Amino acid sequence: MSKADVVIVGAGHGGAQCAIALRQNGFEGTITVIGREPEYPYERPPLSKEYFAREKTFDRLYIRPPTFWAEKEVEFKLGTEVTKVDPKAHELTLSDGETFGYGKLIWATGGDPRRLSCSGADLAGVHAVRTREDCDTLMAEVDDGTKNIVVVGGGYIGLEAAAVLSKMGLNVTLLEALPRVLARVAGKELSEFYQKEHRDHGVDLRTEVMVECLEGDGHKVTGVKLAGGEGIPAEAVIVGIGIVPAVGPLISAGASGANGVDVDEYCRTSLPDIYAIGDCAAFACEYAGGNVMRVESVQNANDMATCVAKALCGDEKPYHAFPWFWSNQYDLRLQTAGINMGFDKTVIRGNPDERAFSVVYLKQGKVVALDCVNAVKDYVQGRKLVEAGASPDLGKLADKDVPLKELL
Repeated sequence: MSKADVVIVGAGHGGAQCAIALRQNGFEGTITVIGREPEYPYERPPLSKEYFAREKTFDRLYIRPPTFWAEKEVEFKLGTEVTKVDPKAHELTLSDGETFGYGKLIWATGGDPRRLSCSGADLAGVHAVRTREDCDTLMAEVDDGTKNIVVVGGGYIGLEAAAVLSKMGLNVTLLEALPRVLARVAGKELSEFYQKEHRDHGVDLRTEVMVECLEGDGHKVTGVKLAGGEGIPAEAVIVGIGIVPAVGPLISAGASGANGVDVDEYCRTSLPDIYAIGDCAAFACEYAGGNVMRVESVQNANDMATCVAKALCGDEKPYHAFPWFWSNQYDLRLQTAGINMGFDKTVIRGNPDERAFSVVYLKQGKVVALDCVNAVKDYVQGRKLVEAGASPDLGKLADKDVPLKELL
């Protein structure tokens, strides 16, 4: 039986960063990374942006060149999944039937795209945007003449895909079940701004619509039927309705968790010698009032990975990283600082019509988050307001000519 001192399950951002940080912090034991995809770790955000738009080739997406891992003596088992965890024996069962032993286990599997539950969801031409294979398949269909694409889901993945596809001259319809896009993550001001942007760029964006089923010719998707009976022709459908945390084997092994796997302030699960990081890990987030939640971002995956790596090298400190996010759509760069959960007031800085503005979220007078569109200074200075729990004068906060750093 093969074994390693540290086994990292998941070869995404978190898994890669954990291996890097272990070596940077002087870990000399053996490290094996088990990844489901055939590729070495690569950046996922560009999949729905630069890679899809063919502005970047895949080799520019690698987190580190493939040769780096050999130099750092990090072993990889690619194209392989963990099907079972035995926490008592410290052993994993792999999809190829092999048993693999570990000293410490770091679970960094992220999540699987949530699928539509209606009929037709498994037709050819129905895509997620989570892996290189997802994007390559869709890009090949576009090359073969696909012109009409329906995007289901008005979160960041759906909006970013719609932006790239519409710029390519394709007919894009975006369907969102809720009354506005980004409803779960942003205030109505930001939602309304992005709805207008997408419509101005030719996207047929519809809210409060339900998909009844996907229609097809027995093999490939040909359209989307809405609950009201209307049919929308489509040669391809992109589904961007969130992820399901990939934690089945851990939960089956007895780890606690309802939405993902629960971890403590040191990223430890309830099972001995098993940590979890990134999109799949639910923790009490101090920037969200201590609510237990999963934070789906590259920042969170990387910072949790570093926290665990340092702990394994003897420098154990609670996870205390500032949450930030970004999204690129058209020529708009959105940067988000903090988490707006439970906000009770918003203040707008600047004019959305000028396509450079910020939405500041407050809770009981304190700044808890900012959404900054083409407003880098606000983002950089606004982070400090969130970290300080500042309660600024609202008149000055709304005046874009008053630098945020003056409100600390």
